[in-house]
Amino acid sequence: MLESSKSIADRCRGIELLVLDVDGVLTDGGIIYSDSGLELKQFHVRDGSGLKLWHSLGKRTAVLTGRSSRVVEMRAAELGIGLVIQGTADKLAAYRQVLQQMRLRTDQVCCVGDDLPDLPLLRHCGLAVAVADACAETKADAHYITRAPGGRGAVREAAELILACQDHWQKAIEDLRNQRLE
Repeated sequence: MLESSKSIADRCRGIELLVLDVDGVLTDGGIIYSDSGLELKQFHVRDGSGLKLWHSLGKRTAVLTGRSSRVVEMRAAELGIGLVIQGTADKLAAYRQVLQQMRLRTDQVCCVGDDLPDLPLLRHCGLAVAVADACAETKADAHYITRAPGGRGAVREAAELILACQDHWQKAIEDLRNQRLE
């Protein structure tokens, strides 16, 4: 993990945007092809519910992935992820585009990655997160390493951490618990 003078809590306080990789972060990294060439991916429901809660609090999410898949578009639409950039060979250039489009500074961004193509993003964000089963180089460049592996709740864990540090998580949970039938 990166040595840093700022605490994780301090890094989390200003985060407004999650930038997520897909394969190995939103999924377990496996890619399945059907006989007809259809690409299949499996996503974890808790990552989805965490992202929906994240968005309900006014936070934003972008997906940057080197691969292209229709299923990613479908999942992003289902979760309300407004910005999806697929098939990008240069993730750092795509990240610059995201920052400009969303008018955010790097310290307002949490990037979640698992592999070598994510390294440039992890070096240029407020909170760099590696999933539990990320490669060693990615873990070395992270401020925080999730307990959950990619595709198994790591994104939810990152969102929960940030929201807890911003004093939003507990209130959101209380609001859910206090919903009434009437």
